[in-house]
Amino acid sequence: MAAPSDFTLATLALTVGRSLRKAGLTIATAESCTGGLIAKCLTDIAGSSDYFDRGWVTYSNAAKRAELGVPEALLARHGAVSEEVALAMARGALRRSPARVSVAVTGIAGPAGGTPDKPVGLVWIAWGLKRQEGVQAYARLFRFRGGRNAVRRQTAAAALEGLPAS
Repeated sequence: MAAPSDFTLATLALTVGRSLRKAGLTIATAESCTGGLIAKCLTDIAGSSDYFDRGWVTYSNAAKRAELGVPEALLARHGAVSEEVALAMARGALRRSPARVSVAVTGIAGPAGGTPDKPVGLVWIAWGLKRQEGVQAYARLFRFRGGRNAVRRQTAAAALEGLPAS
């Protein structure tokens, strides 16, 4: 899969923004491996304050704990690049924001972070939705190819494409 173009990311963000605005929803993002690219895509659109509440960039475990409330025990047991941590990040963004929708990403985008069991391009994306009955969150594992920029862009596109509409 080739890295999406600026036009493709902008088009996805515009579609997401329109859907959120139409549904009366706001979003919060929690990003590790994408370095804020998802938030940038969403906030590059005029009027994004109608649907974008807050974005966190949490490269370190300390930031995940302090900013999103990800438990130390969870990080120690599963590592930052895991389904469990991605879900905790998505839930944490919803707990710390009035937003009703969240997306969280954690993975290995750069060559210095890869290991045999967690290679470059391995990314967990989690989406969350606040409902009256509580927060629903789900996650999906992706394996992207290419260098740091390609992995980040593919991750942002997949995160935007997977957002719940309501």
